[in-house]
Amino acid sequence: MGTDIESQLAELKKQVSQLKEGTKDQLSMVVFSGDLDKVLAALIISTGAAAYDMKVKLFFTFWAISALRDPAKSAKGKNMIEKMFGWMLPRGASRLTLSKMHMAGMGSAMIRGIMKKHKVASLPEMLKTAAELGVEINICEMSMNLMGFKKEEMIDYPNLTICGVATFLSDAQESKIQLFI
Repeated sequence: MGTDIESQLAELKKQVSQLKEGTKDQLSMVVFSGDLDKVLAALIISTGAAAYDMKVKLFFTFWAISALRDPAKSAKGKNMIEKMFGWMLPRGASRLTLSKMHMAGMGSAMIRGIMKKHKVASLPEMLKTAAELGVEINICEMSMNLMGFKKEEMIDYPNLTICGVATFLSDAQESKIQLFI
């Protein structure tokens, strides 16, 4: 009986040790929404965490990828459906709309004006700050393919990678904090 308890205790100690080793001071966040207010929230949280020396990894997927499109860039070789997605979805962070009270563009313009009045950084400025703080941005390759987006039409960002969901899951598994916006 004593060896059974000892082996169980040894197994528990091993599991606790693995838990401690596998948890980094890291934030992993899925950014799914392409709404201005939600992408702003993701970047406010991200830059705040990075300012506290936490490693931050964002996984942009589906509608959020529009925030990372560079309005001055385009990609060649798209089929008709890929072109239609490109026309229908916002081209860049400055073109995102609010999730509520959009009011045909008035709501988005109003919130941008209020942000400027209160000296709150714009979304493009927050992306620049995030880059300076070392926030990593991963873009979901499958979502890019489904929507017809190409790497050459994305913003220039120093820590930008196109990857699969396995990369996010690996990052999230070793992160203290995981969020979904």
